[in-house]
Amino acid sequence: MANVSMKNQTGADAGSVELVPDYFGIEPNMPVMHQVVTAQLAARRAGTHSTKTRAQVRGGGAKPWRQKGTGRARQGSIRSPQWRGGGVAHGPHPRDYSQRTPKKMIRLALRSALSDRAADDRVIVVDSWAFDEPKTSAAIAALKAIGAEGKVLMVLSDEDVNAWLSFRNIPSVHCLAQAELNTYDILDSDYVVFTKDTLPGGDS
Repeated sequence: MANVSMKNQTGADAGSVELVPDYFGIEPNMPVMHQVVTAQLAARRAGTHSTKTRAQVRGGGAKPWRQKGTGRARQGSIRSPQWRGGGVAHGPHPRDYSQRTPKKMIRLALRSALSDRAADDRVIVVDSWAFDEPKTSAAIAALKAIGAEGKVLMVLSDEDVNAWLSFRNIPSVHCLAQAELNTYDILDSDYVVFTKDTLPGGDS
């Protein structure tokens, strides 16, 4: 894949860098991306929802009225599902929503998402972040300078402490470490911003 221009914090040209074709130049696999994102969202669910069946609610031990002769429908318990305060039929119970996703599928989905963003020129590479101190206004100015608009995924290294503290208060910016890079966050962002050290396929 062709080289892309690398920028510095002020938006000036800082040379060029090659996007490794194995990460940024493959044909995106839409079904795999869909399955991996679905699994990611499913894993976020707590699964703690719970309802009580008619066997678990309190009361209802006696038959409300005799079986015949009253003119009303026969009832065996005031805790049946059709009664107010009764049990819930077919209600949710605690469960684990996580899905097993093969590692090869996760890697393919990640590379597909990166390639999709690169094909739309939505990948920005910055040589480094040089914040002398944490400052949100400086971070906003940097985003404007490099042309990152809308929702931005910022991939930072552990050494970019001031950058973490500067970008984290901006609602439209989501910061991640390189090891946490995932398909959902890439597809959920308009731009993905890497530094030279966090660019996949680089020397880091």
